[in-house]
Amino acid sequence: MSDAMTDAFIDPPPAASRRVPPRPGPGTMAARLAQMLRVDHAGELGAVHIYRGQRAVLGAAPRHENLAAVLADMEAHEARHLERMEALVLERRIRPTLLAPLWRAAGFALGAGTALIGPRAAHACTEAVESVIEGHYADQIAEISELEPDLAKELAVFREDELAHKREAVEGGALEGPVSRPLRAVIRAGCRAAIKISERL
Repeated sequence: MSDAMTDAFIDPPPAASRRVPPRPGPGTMAARLAQMLRVDHAGELGAVHIYRGQRAVLGAAPRHENLAAVLADMEAHEARHLERMEALVLERRIRPTLLAPLWRAAGFALGAGTALIGPRAAHACTEAVESVIEGHYADQIAEISELEPDLAKELAVFREDELAHKREAVEGGALEGPVSRPLRAVIRAGCRAAIKISERL
C-alpha cells in the first residue's frame, strides 16, 4: 500500500463534512452532552484495559519488548484521556455507564485475546478500535463545536492521539494477514454496539 493510500485509509474526511446539527433546546443539549460524555468515559475506560490486556501477553513474550513499549505508551495516552473524562463527568454530574465493570473485563479480554493470536492481530484490534473512537470523536466535535468550543478542542486533542495510535497499528501490520479484515470488522461492530448500549445504560 502506498503512503498516499495509507493516509487516505487512516485519515477520514474532515469533521466539517460530517457535521451533525445540534439538538434544539438547552435541556435537550445538556442531556445530549451527558450522553456523549458517558460514552466517551466508557470508551476510554475500555481502551485502557485493551492495551493493558495486550501488554499482559506481549510484555512477557520474548522478542516483543519494542511492541510492549509502544503499547505502554498508548495505554498512558488513554489513561490521561480517562482521567480527564472522569473529571468531566464529575464536574457535570453525569452518571457513568452502569456497564463499566463489563467494559473493563471485555476490554482486557479483547486485548489479551488478540495479543495471544499474535502482534498483527493486536495491531488489527488497535486499528479497529481507534477507527471507531476517532470517528466518534470527529462526529462529536462537529456537533458541539459552536455550543461547547472548549470541550470540542479537548476532544480534538484526544482524537489526534487516537489517529496516531491507528497509524502506529497500520505501520505494525494491522491490515496484513488473512484474519485482519474479518477480525477488524467484528471488533468495529462490537465497538459500535458498545457505544449504543453505553448511551442508554
